[in-house]
Amino acid sequence: MTTFLGLREQEKTAFFIDGANLYKAARNLGFDIDYKNLLAKAQAGCQLVRASYYTAIQEDRDQDYSPLRPLVDWLDYNGYTMVTKITREFTDQQGRKRYKGSTDIELVVDMMQLADRLDHIIIFSGNGDFRRVIEAIQAKGVRVSVVSTVKSAPPMASDELRRQADSFIDLADLEKIIGRTSAPARKARNNNDDDYEDDFEDDYDDVDDED
Repeated sequence: MTTFLGLREQEKTAFFIDGANLYKAARNLGFDIDYKNLLAKAQAGCQLVRASYYTAIQEDRDQDYSPLRPLVDWLDYNGYTMVTKITREFTDQQGRKRYKGSTDIELVVDMMQLADRLDHIIIFSGNGDFRRVIEAIQAKGVRVSVVSTVKSAPPMASDELRRQADSFIDLADLEKIIGRTSAPARKARNNNDDDYEDDFEDDYDDVDDED
């Protein structure tokens, strides 16, 4: 019988959520993640040691506020371990203010430090840069699953990451289980969305500019 995320009741398991990558994957599929339901199903299906959420936050220096802050605060108070970093502001070649930040290193370090206490790690990301750390963790005898999607346009999960993982779960197949049914399908972003979108990007050099 197939269980949620391949969880096993007796296994010590941890979630490592690449917030920017998961947000973008879900957005491209047209739904939002129900994080309360995700955590509840995980706790019911395994010995959940930790569910960590990693994201860079763009703080508005004028208002001391980030559009991402409500989600970060909610997750922090509802069972998730939050790892955040303030983005760095810079000016691009066109003279526009941009932001850049990444929590990839923090995610990798935490996985390696916790691996010896775990039986199963689930990474919510399609970032191919994580392939090597997955290989290293598997060498410790830990099972590693990856949650992302190849059903979006463009696909969010790299081929090398999928091949390295012990199992790959497509996020599209989880929509009815952990998707927020009240959330409308997302529209293509416009100029007014730029500030909000930037909170969820790891590397803003890769974001398409819009005129």
